[in-house]
Amino acid sequence: MSNNKAKLFSEFQAPTTQEWLDKIQVDLKGADFQKRLVWRTNEGFNVQPFYRREDLANLKTPDSLPGEFPFVRGNKKSDNTWYVRQNILVDNPAEANAKALDILNKGIDSLGFKFGGNKVSAEFIDTLLNNIYCDIVEVNFCTCPRHSLELAQLLVAYFEKKGYDKEKVVGSICFDPMEKLLMKGKDVTPVLEVAPQLVEALKDYPNFRCISVNTDTLNNAGAYIVQELGYALAWGNEYLQQLVDAGVDVDLAAKSIKFNMGVSENYFMELAKFRAARLLWAQIVKQYEPKCDCACKMIVNATTSTYNQTLFDSYVNLLRSQTEAMSAALGSVHSMVVTPFDAPYEEATDFSERIARNQQLLIKEESHFDRIVDPGAGSYYIEHLTDALAQEAWKIFLKVEDEGGFLAAAKAGTIQDDINATNVKRHGDAAKRKEFLLGTNQFPNFTEKSEGKRALDSACCCATQGEGCETPFKAIKTTRLAADFEDLRIHTEETKVPVAFMLTIGNLAMRQARAQFSCNFLACAGYKVIDNLGFKTVEEGVDAALEAKADIVVLCSSDDEYAEYAIPAFKYLDGRAMFVVAGAPACMDDLKAAGIENFVHVRCNVLETLKEYNQKLGI
Repeated sequence: MSNNKAKLFSEFQAPTTQEWLDKIQVDLKGADFQKRLVWRTNEGFNVQPFYRREDLANLKTPDSLPGEFPFVRGNKKSDNTWYVRQNILVDNPAEANAKALDILNKGIDSLGFKFGGNKVSAEFIDTLLNNIYCDIVEVNFCTCPRHSLELAQLLVAYFEKKGYDKEKVVGSICFDPMEKLLMKGKDVTPVLEVAPQLVEALKDYPNFRCISVNTDTLNNAGAYIVQELGYALAWGNEYLQQLVDAGVDVDLAAKSIKFNMGVSENYFMELAKFRAARLLWAQIVKQYEPKCDCACKMIVNATTSTYNQTLFDSYVNLLRSQTEAMSAALGSVHSMVVTPFDAPYEEATDFSERIARNQQLLIKEESHFDRIVDPGAGSYYIEHLTDALAQEAWKIFLKVEDEGGFLAAAKAGTIQDDINATNVKRHGDAAKRKEFLLGTNQFPNFTEKSEGKRALDSACCCATQGEGCETPFKAIKTTRLAADFEDLRIHTEETKVPVAFMLTIGNLAMRQARAQFSCNFLACAGYKVIDNLGFKTVEEGVDAALEAKADIVVLCSSDDEYAEYAIPAFKYLDGRAMFVVAGAPACMDDLKAAGIENFVHVRCNVLETLKEYNQKLGI
């Protein structure tokens, strides 16, 4: 067989990169290769249409091994298992305990409990963790940072009372005061002093981490992948430096930090993000000269994004979160939370939580994503993405360090300004459909109604208003990408739903294409759209539109035929409905001179155009 293989491969000569480029140039028929095929990412680097082995010649990542420094290929050698986590908002500890025990029998092996600081007590912990074996199940806790030390002490007492093997207790306390500074603008300096005591309280539990870096909040505020990655490194380094400066052993300090990161929809780049994150974090920790390389491991809990979730056509959120979960799993994260599909508009139901659990179980138990260590390794494309993301993220890290570190940059507001600017840009791109949201700004469900669904508001977490809610620093503003379109659509639904009638005439292919485009365009605002097979004359089409009580008549034809059809149709309609031309024909100036004002085409700002139409229609 080996001889046959040798003969087979000897018959084919591998083409060179230049031969590939020459062939591509022929197929492009003179089009610009850079503009047509090279992708300029939001992360600041170019992605080529193909890669070859020679592109990896100067990269070190392909030489790494799983479970070994710098851990680019993951923290494990034998498998790719991760914890399937579900978070529980605790109001009543007994009810939360009952829910936890129930979902532990449904595939969950990691629990996240979130509760107010005023609930922290020994009795509360006993009730919450009753019959939960903390040496088998990962347990994570999130409470007010001011009560985190008290919580840690109570947990240690509880673990000791139960006689757990300290090595087998896996979990975390989500102590991250700097998140409050970024997201709420609060001065957290006094609370940061608790960190060394918190680490000291849990020092005998090597797999229980108590300092968190919650960059999932940046992800949910619209941050680009490289921004989340770069700021995660600076954020973690700030905590590490503060702990070491306070006299905490560097190995203990590094092993106390956990990263809670988001996952967005960019499938391969998110996969590469987690590889690059481990690589860079290991290099940062190494500079502190830990005694063991194991201190350089980055522990990541990944949570699928809420930024791209939608209120309308919400089941599409399942498609988004499924690919995000796949990215995180293949990126070898420690644990994962899949956000329920209904998160934008309601507290998760039993159904949505079950689906979210099963999304992870599907890729673990049926697709076996847990069996192969770092399956992306060796892929020329993924190795390139890993290296490119690492380089761009490192630039952000160095920039923050030049500004005096993460805390100083956050107090100065430069981090908040950067994320807010990206959020504004992405909303602008969504308005122009440069960034697609399936079911919202592209291919909306024409007949869907909101049925009372409204976006959930995020309220201030302070117990009281007044002094506790003062914001001396800038804050990051979080607005889901679909929110602008959803607000417009709900307003239309609540006020008046106009009827848009497609007057299709002339060239069959062009009129059908433009009618479909216009239907999608106008349905983004909740308009009722009526498509048609075609009319012989514009008069026939206008009469049919008026009979259908249309508020908008959209002329759909070819560019050449608009010179023939547009002005007669406009004059015959005579202001009895709004007149729109689908496209941007060469004769547009002539049409405008005749009084035609409205055109829909690919260069339109969809959101602003629809707002303008609502205004004209008195909506």
